[in-house]
Amino acid sequence: MQLEGQIAIVTGASSGMGAATARYFAGRGVSVGLFDINEEALEAIAVETGGIAIACDVTNAASVESAVEQLGDALGVARIVVNCAGIAPAKRIVGRDGPMALEQFSRVIEVNLIGSFNIMRCAAAAMMPEEPLTASGERGVIISTASVAAYEGQIGQAAYAASKGGIVSLTLPAAREFARFGIRVMTIAPGLIATPMLLGMPSEIQDSLAASVPFPKRLGDPVEYARLVEHIISNEMLNGEVIRLDGAIRMQPS
Repeated sequence: MQLEGQIAIVTGASSGMGAATARYFAGRGVSVGLFDINEEALEAIAVETGGIAIACDVTNAASVESAVEQLGDALGVARIVVNCAGIAPAKRIVGRDGPMALEQFSRVIEVNLIGSFNIMRCAAAAMMPEEPLTASGERGVIISTASVAAYEGQIGQAAYAASKGGIVSLTLPAAREFARFGIRVMTIAPGLIATPMLLGMPSEIQDSLAASVPFPKRLGDPVEYARLVEHIISNEMLNGEVIRLDGAIRMQPS
């Protein structure tokens, strides 16, 4: 499937990899539905990309159902979905103040894992009745975002690593289920990407993190994530798999 002329959903579109993907899509003739809870920042991205800003809480079933319906009414059914919405708070399971509040763990799972599933279920349901786009019967592509923390979670990343591990484990069964409808499911597991979270750290910490990447010795650019998204979309044999985008980094315990 080629990008030009398609309709896409990008969640977490107000910043980081989501915003970079939205900009990349816009530059390649894709009509983008921008989903996020940060309405003010989302509107700015919409002006920049010509996309449609739709306030959406990925953890809420009705909110996602409404957002997918709104986009369908405005542009048509999205054949490309990129899940970038996520949070990454750092918290030990048992810290100096005692056990992590269960609500804090639940919130990370809710946003990162359940949110990705929520978008997937609604977007796939919308794609299924549509006509195939290719000779082999492809109807669409759903790409979620995990993390290298799914494999090498550090101390303080228990909730985050668990949520991203869930996304990794969701990929293959979802791809197998949707295969008969011609809908592919893929996941990208980024390493150290120059998103607002990392760029907000002191420069010496950023430099130290960049130096830990075997090659290239730098933080990843969010545009490199968007380029991988494009390749996944264009390469029909990529299905049911997780691709690490990490410069060969393997995270240490702390």
